[in-house]
Amino acid sequence: MKKAFNSAQTSSHLQMLSNLKSHPIFTRATDWVKLIGVTGTAQVGVQAIGLLCGVLVIRMLSTDEYALYTLANTMLGTMVMLANAGIPIAVMAEGGKVWQDKEKLGEVLVTGFDFRKKFAIGSLVIGIPILSYLLYKNQASPIMIILIISGLIPVFYTQLSDVLLQIAPKLKQDIVPLQKNLVLVNLGRLFLLGLSLIAFPFAFVAILSASIPQVLGNFNLKKITKSYADWDQKPSPVLKQKMMGTVKRVLPEAIYYSISGQITIWILSIFGSTTSLAEIGALGRIAMIINLVSILFGMLVIPRFARLPQLYTLLLKRYVQVHLLVLVVFCFFIGLVYIFPKEILWVLGPQYANLKYELFLAVIGSCLSVFSGIVFSLYSSRGWVMNPAISIPISIATISLAIWSTDVTTLIGVLWLNIIVGTIQLLIHSGYGFLKIFKIRRIEPNE
Repeated sequence: MKKAFNSAQTSSHLQMLSNLKSHPIFTRATDWVKLIGVTGTAQVGVQAIGLLCGVLVIRMLSTDEYALYTLANTMLGTMVMLANAGIPIAVMAEGGKVWQDKEKLGEVLVTGFDFRKKFAIGSLVIGIPILSYLLYKNQASPIMIILIISGLIPVFYTQLSDVLLQIAPKLKQDIVPLQKNLVLVNLGRLFLLGLSLIAFPFAFVAILSASIPQVLGNFNLKKITKSYADWDQKPSPVLKQKMMGTVKRVLPEAIYYSISGQITIWILSIFGSTTSLAEIGALGRIAMIINLVSILFGMLVIPRFARLPQLYTLLLKRYVQVHLLVLVVFCFFIGLVYIFPKEILWVLGPQYANLKYELFLAVIGSCLSVFSGIVFSLYSSRGWVMNPAISIPISIATISLAIWSTDVTTLIGVLWLNIIVGTIQLLIHSGYGFLKIFKIRRIEPNE
């Protein structure tokens, strides 16, 4: 009797387990755990390699050379933002509509690449003279300026291509090949940095070392994308017109944020000292670990949000969930920095060991900036673009007030400026996303 009871109980448990495994929620949760596990593991590796690259550059370059390296990298980010000008947003939005059709998705990508050429040239024409002036102002020789710019241009073009090439695999959620490619590119960069900086510890060598592995990585990315997109398609005038509509709305904000997004570096390069410029660059290397969150969301969450049906309840639920998740993660990061500043600063070397308070401020500012960027990418992935006539004046007023109330000639003052600007940007972007979702609620009953 007891054996029969035990047998029946075991059978019942097995049945419950079988039902649980076949439940849609369990299946979805398992898929997410696998995706996050694969992506998270790879990204931890990528960020660890990136941190090693950053630390290697910091320790191998003199303070003066690292200040020049910081300036060049900052201008690189600005030029990439200007050249993109909303094009990846438009490609993601259009690609999200046809992601299951190989020919149409190929048409979207080819059109995006064709459309971006003029913006890339325009960005170089604007960015190079400004960078040359800032490098000269920070004691770079004419030969060094030429070498830095020569190393920067190939990195610029490879980064632009990388952004667009990742869109198709992201929409298809084919994450593993993307991760493998990213790991190989970063390992190649680490190897070249270690090899080159020992013999030639100069800023332009560190910059150029990033381009060669990325070129090879982009060739591999195009092979991956061929499985989902037909690259033999021709640019579509209709799609180009649609993308132009997005770009026109995004471009004013892209121009503004290309300047304001790195305002701390620009201010220190003009009003601060070379030492302060090097210090904020070094602190930024620690804070770059926070970008792991942005990359994870960019690969796993944002493409899925772009694919969601236009339903108020579903969009609001996912939008709120993303906010809460990012908030929890960033609170954890800030807590770690508050508890272990000495141990974290040890990585940068003895010349930066006294920057405990500055590190805490830098990480808070970076968290706010990345949080704002995630929210922006979330709603813009659906083709929602904020009117720059509203966002830019608010941002300019915020920055002006922050500059007036802080001492921007010091590192601490500039870091506080970054926090104030980041907070306002997060509130603006978050509020706009909620506004767009609430508008869907008013439309739904009439459909």
